[in-house]
Amino acid sequence: MIDGTAPTAGVRAPGRRRAPRSPARRWLAAGGVTAIAAVLGLSLTLRSGPTPACAAPPALAAPPAAGVLHEGEATFYDSKGAGGNCSYPAAPLNRLYVALGPDEYAAGAACGGYLDVTGPQGTVRVLVMDQCPECARGHLDLSPEAFARIADPVEGVVRVRYRAVVDPPLPGPLTFRMKEGSSQWWFAVQVAGHGNPLRAVEVRQAGAGGWRSAAREDYNYWLVPSGAGPGPYEIRVTDSRGHRVTATGVRLAPGQVQRGAVRMYGRGAAAANRPPSATRSPSARPGRPGTAPATPPAVPASGGPLTAAAAPPGASGPASPRGCGA
Repeated sequence: MIDGTAPTAGVRAPGRRRAPRSPARRWLAAGGVTAIAAVLGLSLTLRSGPTPACAAPPALAAPPAAGVLHEGEATFYDSKGAGGNCSYPAAPLNRLYVALGPDEYAAGAACGGYLDVTGPQGTVRVLVMDQCPECARGHLDLSPEAFARIADPVEGVVRVRYRAVVDPPLPGPLTFRMKEGSSQWWFAVQVAGHGNPLRAVEVRQAGAGGWRSAAREDYNYWLVPSGAGPGPYEIRVTDSRGHRVTATGVRLAPGQVQRGAVRMYGRGAAAANRPPSATRSPSARPGRPGTAPATPPAVPASGGPLTAAAAPPGASGPASPRGCGA
């Protein structure tokens, strides 16, 4: 997204000295310059027109700002049970999900957050789980079930208002899923069940070394390309509201959902010691444009201990920029 060159204004270039001009030639030159300046001034005035009172900068890609009421339109599509670009194993059991355009999907930053969407016939809460590449900012592509809660599906397209939900009730403890192909030399983990969008994920070998920051991929995995060792790991998760928890005992188990005992906030966010549950889940890859995602299904108990400790939310809230017209 970026170039430039060094300015040359005000720098006198070396060269030969010119011979002095006669007074007559000086007068003619001055008159010519004046005439040219007048013509140029008129031309510039005609071209430029009145100066706009205010020009809004282009909106940055970011999830819908918390606490801000947005306006837009909604359509619907069917993910057919797929998890969408957020790479969840399946659509949520309640089938209430939404795909956002690139500006609000924000390269995966919106994944796992919730929106309250109000249409002509009511309000519905939906999980952000997919990207709709052809959708502009403010265009929500809902599941058929979600659309039917706010409008008659025969309408096809309706005007809506929507707001990002702050600290929504959580479906359960955090879950962790190591991506297929993960090893001690290549670390990729998906974190789910966090409620608010995530801001940061850090990892370290259990009880050793410093924290390593993972980079968010647009398909909703957090990546350390050089790996984080053989595990088990401590994973520190921070959300957009400043809530932070640290889970321990996360194993290098590609393709398995490891369900911990700690919640991102609220009751159950304190340190706990309970056996986790794990299950093999289908390979999670970015879905096709306009498909939607889901929450991991319930899983049977198995595996080693997975514990966590929580820290209180930070003093400052998220710094997510507002969308156009917010």
